[in-house]
Amino acid sequence: MHPLPRQLLSSSRSHPPPLSSDRFANMAPATRLCLTLPLRAAGRRRTAAFTSTRTIHNNPPKPAKVVPVYGTGPPPEPPTPAAEYAVEERLARRKRQAEMLRQARDIRKNNGNNSKPADPNAPVLKRRFWKDVSIKEVVGTYIPPPPFRPPTFCFLSFFLSSFLSFLCVCVCVCVCVCTDDVWYGVGAYQIHLDSRPLRHPTTKSIIRIPLSKPQLAHALAVEWDQLLSAQEATKQHLIPLTSLVCRAVDIGAEDAAHPGGPGPIRESIVTGMMRYLDTDSLLCWAPPADSTNPHAPSSYLNDEGKSLRDLQEEAAGGVVGWLTSKVWPGVNIVPVLEDSGSILPRKQEPGVREVVQGWVLGLSCWELAGIERATLAGKSLLTAARLVCEWSEERQDLTQGEERKFGVEEAARVVSVEVEWQTRRWGEVEDTHDVEKEDLRRQLGSVILLVGGTGR
Repeated sequence: MHPLPRQLLSSSRSHPPPLSSDRFANMAPATRLCLTLPLRAAGRRRTAAFTSTRTIHNNPPKPAKVVPVYGTGPPPEPPTPAAEYAVEERLARRKRQAEMLRQARDIRKNNGNNSKPADPNAPVLKRRFWKDVSIKEVVGTYIPPPPFRPPTFCFLSFFLSSFLSFLCVCVCVCVCVCTDDVWYGVGAYQIHLDSRPLRHPTTKSIIRIPLSKPQLAHALAVEWDQLLSAQEATKQHLIPLTSLVCRAVDIGAEDAAHPGGPGPIRESIVTGMMRYLDTDSLLCWAPPADSTNPHAPSSYLNDEGKSLRDLQEEAAGGVVGWLTSKVWPGVNIVPVLEDSGSILPRKQEPGVREVVQGWVLGLSCWELAGIERATLAGKSLLTAARLVCEWSEERQDLTQGEERKFGVEEAARVVSVEVEWQTRRWGEVEDTHDVEKEDLRRQLGSVILLVGGTGR
């Protein structure tokens, strides 16, 4: 097939030849559907191709203008020490808290006197079923047995019944005095909620406080007097002193059940306390100050010119020196972290662990419960031992009439050297550090109440 000339092709494209009317007359009408569908499809393809290659915008890009930062002021002021360390401010704050507690107690008392009686259909845990809390001194716990009643009544049987009842009463009183009063001394204190004695939550036995611990009995009564409902009595953080007393009672009951050796509770407590000796917080010291590198964290000095290592050595020296001279004479206690920078604690010298373990194993039930609470609170067995030995009524020979110098504040300061160092330098986190301080002092104070007494 020969191609058409270029002139003919261009002329035919620009001016198509006219069609005669005869040809249109003989042609059949074309179907419009066959012609329109391919045209529409081709138009859609062209539109899609154009849309896919179309740019987002046609505006020319503009370079970013670098604007200098305005408003750079002086650096912020360094953190100031919290007012917790001011003695006057702390005392004023405690007085305000005591006044608020007194007002709340008065309001609760007035509401209880003026309000209508409680709904008997209300849940028992949501209402307080007692009104008054009192302390009673008892000589023994006695429940009279039922009298012996023979089947037939006569004068002889009545006399026999009375005699047997009197004999049972005498036997019960003797057993009570010989068994119960030997452990508690002559008599005991009982906390009464109205007429109901306070009982152990698990064993349901009556809680008895020795007569040599009147402060503990009064503190326990105040703790229950501040509760607003029976539901609060099920929360351990609201009755910490009650749980501590029950712990001591459980240890004493188990010791009585195992006279030949220590019971499971005592052994578990001793095992846990010896773990704290290996990583005692009083024996974990920071690296010494480096004079060649003043920018090191350990080289920072406080206002008195002392580093953290110096404060830790002073705190540990007083406690360890007192214990090794009066409680464990001849025992050498060394720090558990070496100056090489290792984070693995080293063991004490041979024989030290055995001496401390034997001493803890021989503590009374009250002292053992107290040293457990103090160790868990301060993460230091040495500090707990110093606190218990100085305030225990059973170890008054250690002080020999000297004034007690290691109390709640001193013990809390010894176990919080690192925290106090950081808060003095960087400031105190509200509702965190202050709450931990008060909680630590509350737990250490409960230990002093538990082990202390008149010694009679």
